[in-house]
Amino acid sequence: MQMHPNKDTQLCMSLSARPGNFGLRFHNHLYEQLGLNFYYKAFSSQDLPGAIGGIRALGIRGCGVSMPFKEAAIALVDELDDSVQAIDSLNTIVNTDGHLKAYNTDYIAIEQLLKKHAVPKASTFALRGSGGMAKAVASALRDGGYANGVIVARNEKAGQALARNLGYEWQAELGDLRPHMLINVTPIGMTGGSEADALAFDAEAVDAAETVFDVVAIPAETPLIVRGRAQGKRVITGLEVIAIQALEQFVLYTGVRPTQAQFEKAVAFARA
Repeated sequence: MQMHPNKDTQLCMSLSARPGNFGLRFHNHLYEQLGLNFYYKAFSSQDLPGAIGGIRALGIRGCGVSMPFKEAAIALVDELDDSVQAIDSLNTIVNTDGHLKAYNTDYIAIEQLLKKHAVPKASTFALRGSGGMAKAVASALRDGGYANGVIVARNEKAGQALARNLGYEWQAELGDLRPHMLINVTPIGMTGGSEADALAFDAEAVDAAETVFDVVAIPAETPLIVRGRAQGKRVITGLEVIAIQALEQFVLYTGVRPTQAQFEKAVAFARA
């Protein structure tokens, strides 16, 4: 069913320093398939308070929030879901008659993926990164019962704070550690970045691991995922993360949960 926007169309949006097309294509595809009078548009802004004020003033129904706004936006909303309170990082704002409530569907996605891939709770892990997304991943690991982990972060202050808050250790580099699970939550391996061709962990550590998890979604197969797959490891990709977090955002915005087949079709369309 082809949608034609009108005065009653509800607008949803994303706010990012580097807007992409995945969310826009994913959401608009599902609106069309399900016959919902919604439209989704990606934005960038240097004025975060102005952008959040615009959401409230213009009645924009929902907003996906990406780096570098996930922590700064917290002070600008009215209510925090438990998924945000736990980690001081949001990625979703839902506007109900001018009342802005924040959620973190990244956290929800990580939680679901650890269960879906049956990653053993006894797994030791190393998580590289210390930003807002690293908080979401590390918090989901802690709450999921993964007790034995280390935060690997070049930023000593942020890395130590994240580790301390969640009961993990911190190291600047992986060194000789050979954990069961390696998780990359940095831009290493991301298309267009200065380290696009780099492995987030050294090859020996990847080869020794059981599970390789990369939250980088572009490309769908990062150097880390390519190496892990070639070595027969359990792999969890960034594409899986952004797809599930986008699905949970869609449900929050519309109140409608697509079928598995509709979800998979929307992911394929968004990737094309």
